[in-house]
Amino acid sequence: MNLPLSPDRLWDRLMELAKIGPIPGGGNNRPALSALDGEARALLKRWGEEIGLAVTVDRLGNMALRREGRDPGRKPVLVGSHLDTQPSGGKFDGPYGVLAGLEILHALHESGLVTEAPIILVNWTSEEGCRFSPSMIGAAGAMGVLSEAEVLDRRALDDGERYGDALKATGWDGAAEPTALQDAVAYFEAHIEQGPVLEAEGYDLGIVTGGYATERALVTVTGETSHAGTTPMEMRRDAVLAAAEMIAAGEAILYRIAPEGRMTVCRFMADPGADGVVPGGARFAFEYRHPADEVLARLLSEADAAMTGIALRRQVEVKREPYWSFPAVVFDEALAGRLREAADRHGASHRDMLSGAGHDAYHAAARMPAVMLFIPCHGGISHHPSESISREWAEKGLRVLADAVIATANSEEQ
Repeated sequence: MNLPLSPDRLWDRLMELAKIGPIPGGGNNRPALSALDGEARALLKRWGEEIGLAVTVDRLGNMALRREGRDPGRKPVLVGSHLDTQPSGGKFDGPYGVLAGLEILHALHESGLVTEAPIILVNWTSEEGCRFSPSMIGAAGAMGVLSEAEVLDRRALDDGERYGDALKATGWDGAAEPTALQDAVAYFEAHIEQGPVLEAEGYDLGIVTGGYATERALVTVTGETSHAGTTPMEMRRDAVLAAAEMIAAGEAILYRIAPEGRMTVCRFMADPGADGVVPGGARFAFEYRHPADEVLARLLSEADAAMTGIALRRQVEVKREPYWSFPAVVFDEALAGRLREAADRHGASHRDMLSGAGHDAYHAAARMPAVMLFIPCHGGISHHPSESISREWAEKGLRVLADAVIATANSEEQ
């Protein structure tokens, strides 16, 4: 199909959306299920309805904007991402994938062309996980990784608000069945790379063939609170110093076993966190990521043993409770092949790559063929106000995504 895609319209919409929740430095703070998230959703809904898309919202808040195909009985093709951001996020992490999908549907509308199968644009709820943990929770509920009840009862990390109550307060508590989105023939997600590889190596696009296995846990260290000036060092049960040693041990284990993996402490909290007090409690979010499930399991096993040993020596207690995990993801090779073919047609240089970050596509891949397409971002910077992309990268990603989505919607292999 020769579509009248408009890269300028895509860019203008990215800039218009970025006016919702702006922060210093050019980024965005648009937490999931906040009033600002609701405002962004309303804008997407308006844009969709202007081109005749049927907009529905499920009971977890996931938005589906449907363009009917010639045969409405065929399973749809899904394309999408998310509109929520990190507290100090950028303009493009998530919105690029949503608005690129919208531009494909807008171009189809303008041309009058009709695909054989329906195409549904999806805006997943709470991908970032910075307010309602874990990340990608809306997709997890829709794809059956978490039950609807589990998602609705999650509590916000900032103020303890219940997910279901926040959803209702924003007015985006829909009536559609979340698991209905499982009944699709394919899922595509375009995203900024969030890393430096594509730009550094001079590639226009990354064809994402899979993703890292990940486990994130809350580690709780319990010692004894005491006075900082009167408690001798050898008599202390300092939870923070014990936690610091555990964190250092976790990093050393990674470098020894699998330096190609990832280890991060995402959050750290001291209790009571007061001057002049030896902290009796510490909590930190600890994660490993690795492309191989078996290597991830070994990393976790050795970290558990090291933490137990440190706790015994320092006379504290330690407990590691996983709360976000998924196995290594392998995306669909046929869909990846369509992206490669489209990239070659458009003269876009590309390489295969894995994703170290989690994405909604991971959960979709458990229920249907799925694939991701990366465009570069300057300096690999993401989750920061200075996150940026070029118009050229945005356009190449759009054109390649459009070809692959439409080819899939027109495929006879359904």
